[in-house]
Amino acid sequence: MSLVEQWTGIEQSLDPRWEDVLLALTVADEARAIRAAALLAPAGPGRRGTTLRFRAERAGGAVGPEAIRRMLGRVDDEGIDGRLALVASTEEAPPVDVAPSSLAAAWDAAVAALPSDWSDLLCEVELTSTDHLDIAALVLGPINPLRRPGRPGFRFRSARTAGYGAAPGMVRRCLQRLDEGGIPGSVRVLEAMSDSHHAGTQGPVWYVAGKAV
Repeated sequence: MSLVEQWTGIEQSLDPRWEDVLLALTVADEARAIRAAALLAPAGPGRRGTTLRFRAERAGGAVGPEAIRRMLGRVDDEGIDGRLALVASTEEAPPVDVAPSSLAAAWDAAVAALPSDWSDLLCEVELTSTDHLDIAALVLGPINPLRRPGRPGFRFRSARTAGYGAAPGMVRRCLQRLDEGGIPGSVRVLEAMSDSHHAGTQGPVWYVAGKAV
């Protein structure tokens, strides 16, 4: 198998996120190793006996995968047989999900993740400190917050079109006021219903710890 074919096989086996690889080319004797090193000079190979080591970078580097392919093709053209092996590779770090920077942004993200026909939500806003409970209760008044025993936060309901619960726009405005007041926390949807029909009532009821909310 030619060196170009060996490199193609190695490249196809790499993680799609690969950034750079360290390769080792071993040839039959030292004379061939010296000539191969000259042909691979742009990659800056290091030689130890009959083995050459050099790197390839997928993007942004001086020696990319196609440049390696061309250089190995020149080695093939001179009839220098060898074994190309992958010594090591590094990959890009996977993307990290960054939490929304504000309560209003977190609410936008939570609503965007819901089914398009959602109708009723049971939600929770949790604060980072009990010092903010009183002012938060005042700011959140329009969405009828319910204190959570033992935790610095509130539960509330939201209704998209009708029924018991604050409109999603009102929820966002209240959370934005907490942001403007420098009150940190998190907001999450605990329960969601879609396309509910109220049939003369104020909407569905959730029971939490035996109590209707």
